[in-house]
Amino acid sequence: MSIASINPASGEVMRTFEELSNSEIDRKLDLASSAFLHHRKTEFSDRAQKMRRAAEILDSEAEKWGRLMTQEMGKTLKSAIAEAKKCALGCRFYADRAQEFLSPESVPIENAKGYTYYLPIGPVLAVMPWNFPFWQVFRFAAPALMAGNIGVLKHASNVPQSALAIEEILKRAGFAEGVFQTLLVGSGKVQKIIEDRRIKAVTLTGSDAAGSQVAAAAGKQLKKTVLELGGSDPFIVMPSANFQAAVKTAVTARTINNGQSCIAAKRFIVHERIYDAFQRDFVSAFQKLKVGEPMREETDVGPLATPDILKTLEEQVNQSVAKGARLLVGGKRIPGPGNYYAPAILADIPKSARVYSEEVFGPVALLFKVQNIDQAIQLANESVFGLGSSVWTQDDGERKRFIDELEAGQTFINSMVASDPRLPFGGVKRSGYGRELGREGIREFVNIKTVQVAEIRESKVE
Repeated sequence: MSIASINPASGEVMRTFEELSNSEIDRKLDLASSAFLHHRKTEFSDRAQKMRRAAEILDSEAEKWGRLMTQEMGKTLKSAIAEAKKCALGCRFYADRAQEFLSPESVPIENAKGYTYYLPIGPVLAVMPWNFPFWQVFRFAAPALMAGNIGVLKHASNVPQSALAIEEILKRAGFAEGVFQTLLVGSGKVQKIIEDRRIKAVTLTGSDAAGSQVAAAAGKQLKKTVLELGGSDPFIVMPSANFQAAVKTAVTARTINNGQSCIAAKRFIVHERIYDAFQRDFVSAFQKLKVGEPMREETDVGPLATPDILKTLEEQVNQSVAKGARLLVGGKRIPGPGNYYAPAILADIPKSARVYSEEVFGPVALLFKVQNIDQAIQLANESVFGLGSSVWTQDDGERKRFIDELEAGQTFINSMVASDPRLPFGGVKRSGYGRELGREGIREFVNIKTVQVAEIRESKVE
């Protein structure tokens, strides 16, 4: 099978690659296994120096990497450049903090010395998505390599050039051959790679369906997994909110990355006292969005990544309107080349509509009216997903209830959900398990080893 890099703004095939053969995969896994024997013994200071060099490459060549991302998956150039710089931030964070996070910890024990050690486990397979083609990988690679592990990347098949570029950056930074490798393979070969004894753990970012398959394959081999899956994040606006800030952020939170983000706000749950005003301003802001060529500075929303994603979004919206949902703005494929879709808002959405229960991966907002905080929390928690949540209120009591009661891995008060290297990132329910980023992220793929040293008193030989 060939793996193609296709520009979603034009449909142009930029490059094609042949899938690795089984023997080529075997050689790469052998290299990963042997590289681990050396890499695990390197000093934190040595790894940190290389990781900081990777950050320098990402920063100094951000426009180059940004253009590559935009050409492969359609995000706006300005957001792609920002993504490259965010990767640099993540590299520096773990270069600075990895030793602190993984240093042995002493535990008081009677008549002994107790310790917790954090030791690398070996090659970790990362199955990564196309929507943030650099950031998703670097938020795995930076902690993994700093922990002394080896990275083996199976990237999405529509971003092969990004996958190879990341391997190139880490090699240029000075990491030894085999410490981080890209496997250009299709999804059909993932299970056998997971089953290979040289792979010690698996991390995946993707759909809940893909997560279930990877978890099942890894579970049969008793291998650790971390899954960051889909989301249908609520964006809740209460009467005490800073109204204008909430509306402005709502637009950004729904259209970020052309609407193709697991943590994009998708369900806008608004208190009835401010619902009409919110709907009016929300629709008005959507009408002003500029859809077009993602390389242009003025573009707000570029094309969707693939024709299949566009087709699925069309079907979801059309079915929902047929079931009684009201289309307030947009909601149509834009004629001409490229996978363009007019940003849309749906209201009065019945439970029988597909968008009510499915993740909507594109610039379509779902608008709901609630009478009180109880209804807001109930509606937010109805989803099978539980990744992020954004809440807008100035009331301390409401804030506490949302923090305590929303079923989500993250709750952001008066701001949109965003990943940050300093904070753990992940979800609950069908949004997955385990955490990336922060201290918790680097400790996911280590052997948390208990060490106890008994205190033996010397005795005299008579």
